[in-house]
Amino acid sequence: MSEHNLSIRPAVRSDYDQWLLLWEGYNAFYGRSGESALAPDITRMTWSRFFDAYEPMHALVADSKGRLIGLTHYIFHRTTTSIQPNCYLQDLFINEAARGRGVGEALINGVFEAARRAGTSRVYWLTHESNLKAMRLYDKVAEKSGFVMYRMVI
Repeated sequence: MSEHNLSIRPAVRSDYDQWLLLWEGYNAFYGRSGESALAPDITRMTWSRFFDAYEPMHALVADSKGRLIGLTHYIFHRTTTSIQPNCYLQDLFINEAARGRGVGEALINGVFEAARRAGTSRVYWLTHESNLKAMRLYDKVAEKSGFVMYRMVI
């Protein structure tokens, strides 16, 4: 995608309707749709956190001529192994029609830049082991840490 047609920028309140379509697509990709969809209050709270100066959660969008074609959400958090915070890239989603055109890499680079500005020394993220197409991009822009995630829903 031409740089002239794409800008990576922070989400603004007027992006909500277009962001919501992307957010729903992201959630559907991970099986959170229909009966397993996120509750609407979670989506509303997530959106509101992006505009709360006391929250460490942020959103970038990929804008192509006024149309949002991708999103990423990231969170700064403290760590026991560094004075500077870490940056967790939590969500990344590209509209299917825009995939394979550099949008995902541009969004990831947008998070890298935000992390640099914040004085963060590390950006990390997770993906499902079946997300092979995304992992081809991730292998290009970062290194695998070797860690395996465990979780327990409480």
